Amino acid sequence: MVQSTMPPAASPDAGAPPKAQKFPKKSARTRAREFALQGLYQHLVGKNPAEDIDHFTRDLMGFHKADAVHFDALLHGCIAQATVLDAHIAQKVDRPLADLSPIEHAVLWIGAYEMLHCADVPWRAVLNECIELAKEFGGTDGHKYVNAVLNGLAPMLRPDEVRAHRAAPAAS
Repeated sequence: MVQSTMPPAASPDAGAPPKAQKFPKKSARTRAREFALQGLYQHLVGKNPAEDIDHFTRDLMGFHKADAVHFDALLHGCIAQATVLDAHIAQKVDRPLADLSPIEHAVLWIGAYEMLHCADVPWRAVLNECIELAKEFGGTDGHKYVNAVLNGLAPMLRPDEVRAHRAAPAAS
């Protein structure tokens, strides 16, 4: 019996480096929320002023892909209205605000701010975006806490929209 000296047929991918896992592209608004979250964290933890955070953040890699107008609204709006936002949030949390993790606190600011001032963003989108922020940047179960608090705030801050959503027949 004669043995072949030819190597076995290689698969088309043999020897090729593994393919990188593709992640869904993030919207410019999602990126703006991520950068705003980082900035609000700097404000909560380091007491950094909004202007310093703003200048620093705009130089970060990837900022050009973010919605800069939405970033400005979130960063400057949350810091300027921290007292008002905290008053709303305090009604729905089970602990003093000082005991919240800075990430959860900042995500809740973003959610409350968007519900109050960004009528073009549906409340369910605000909720989903904030849950995703908490999952990506927060502690293990922080997203569950954010979900509960913002679900409690939504009927207060967006009563007509929440009522209409709850009255709509469930999609089959």
